[in-house]
Amino acid sequence: MSTINYDLTKIKAFIFDVDGVLSPDSIPLSPEGEPMRMVNIKDGYAINLAVKHGYGVAIITGGDTEGVRLRFARLGVKDIYMKSKIKIRDLNDYMQKSGFRPEEIMYAGDDIPDYHVMQTVGLSVAPADAAHEIRAIAKYISHCRGGHGVARDIIEQVLKVQGNWMSEEAFGW
Repeated sequence: MSTINYDLTKIKAFIFDVDGVLSPDSIPLSPEGEPMRMVNIKDGYAINLAVKHGYGVAIITGGDTEGVRLRFARLGVKDIYMKSKIKIRDLNDYMQKSGFRPEEIMYAGDDIPDYHVMQTVGLSVAPADAAHEIRAIAKYISHCRGGHGVARDIIEQVLKVQGNWMSEEAFGW
């Protein structure tokens, strides 16, 4: 049973911000000054399972590191928007390319750059430690902090409602 107050049978696509959602909001820097991110293995499993089931999965992030692109490409994510200055533009591009309507899209964000996207999609999700302004407009606030299972939380609930969680695809990478 889902704890989300939204008709999860409508969801056909999952879109995620990275910093503060798929990785914690504290980021170590390499000696060269490059941001280094930690990721959650269970988030990765759920993202890959959603891809296997044919859901749309996209990343929209202001970040620009090769490690982020590689991580999500290896999970099967094809739509990765890096260096996103105005995220609503990238959401609109994704919707035009994919054909998904706003009510079919879940977006998880944690801070002000995510605000307009979260107002546009059908299901807006915030991590437990998101900025106040984002939690105020989110339709669902995950019990997980950013980088600690937000994607797994939402994808698992959607796939369970749609009967795709414990499917044959779930038992392998």
